[in-house]
Amino acid sequence: MLRALYDTEVAYLRALVSTGIAPVEVLEPFEEHPGLTTRASISDFARQARDGGNPVIPLIADLRTTSGPVTAHWIHKGATSQDILDTALMLLAQRVRETLLLRIDAAVSSLARLSDEHRGTAAAARTLTQHAVPTTYGLRFATWLTTLLDARDDLRALVLPAQLGGAAGTLASLVELAGNRAADMPAAFASAVGLAESSPWHVSRAPVTRLGDALTRLTDVFGTIGANVATLSRTEIGELSEPAAEGRGGSSAMPQKQNPVVSVLLRSVSLRAPGLASALHVAAASFVDERPDGAWHSEWPALRELQRLALGGSALLQDLLGGLTVNLDAVARNLALDDLRAEQRSLGGSSGDYTGLSDHFIDAAIARARA
Repeated sequence: MLRALYDTEVAYLRALVSTGIAPVEVLEPFEEHPGLTTRASISDFARQARDGGNPVIPLIADLRTTSGPVTAHWIHKGATSQDILDTALMLLAQRVRETLLLRIDAAVSSLARLSDEHRGTAAAARTLTQHAVPTTYGLRFATWLTTLLDARDDLRALVLPAQLGGAAGTLASLVELAGNRAADMPAAFASAVGLAESSPWHVSRAPVTRLGDALTRLTDVFGTIGANVATLSRTEIGELSEPAAEGRGGSSAMPQKQNPVVSVLLRSVSLRAPGLASALHVAAASFVDERPDGAWHSEWPALRELQRLALGGSALLQDLLGGLTVNLDAVARNLALDDLRAEQRSLGGSSGDYTGLSDHFIDAAIARARA
């Protein structure tokens, strides 16, 4: 978060220079030392952020002290703390999204492979917890795949905007400073920080709630896959097995157990995320005036924790699907319990009719994954 705040302040300086408002010399300290350069520690920033109500205030003071008088004069000139912090949150979200998409793509590839490999693996379908007519594991995996692709599409399509409105959303300070050139700053700032251009959204929190909703839809997928794998790996079912790893899944009291801990943790992620997304909506509904009191501040920990959960869950999902095993003997044993194929024949079908349009649905999901 500190790195994102720092990069946002530097991007704002670059925008001032690119629009001709500030001289090019103001960038020299950051060209000479492009990395994160601060004197204070993260814990120092945290304490000072409490005193100022946000972490931008101590960051500005630190940058002005370390960058020299010419640059110090232009740092943060015409912006307000919310501009920097909201933009930094979106920048952080963009970096999180890049990692998420890489991991989701890996999970998509694994599910596409499993769907193809097991298109002919007949299995007992279960509806309302009970055995129904047969299905295939290929279709089951393709259903998970489609759900994951939907969440990935939502995440990809998400617009993450920069924020620039000045003290009260009017950019009055920049207009006073630069006249007509102030109108060029929102686009220049968005370009410099690598985010979408937007009109000020100080009290219009759709960018935050959309981000929270997209992350929660993704964690919903983590939950449904985790819950299914955990259920299907139960001792009495035994159809799926998580990938083995040294030290994973052991019990402190029952050494004979092999717990599906990856699935359990995925479930944990999915159960925690909706409450955080709800907190973002509660905050959004509480924004008042041109700068809110408290509602804005309540977003930061909820949004950051939601991103942590999504990142952790994506790593777990990639690991789980990369080594998930279908236990064919257990699948066949469970399918035979009610002689489902004989039941299907008695309803007028043939021995192969249980697949229905499974192959069609599987092919569609795999084609979408590879597109």
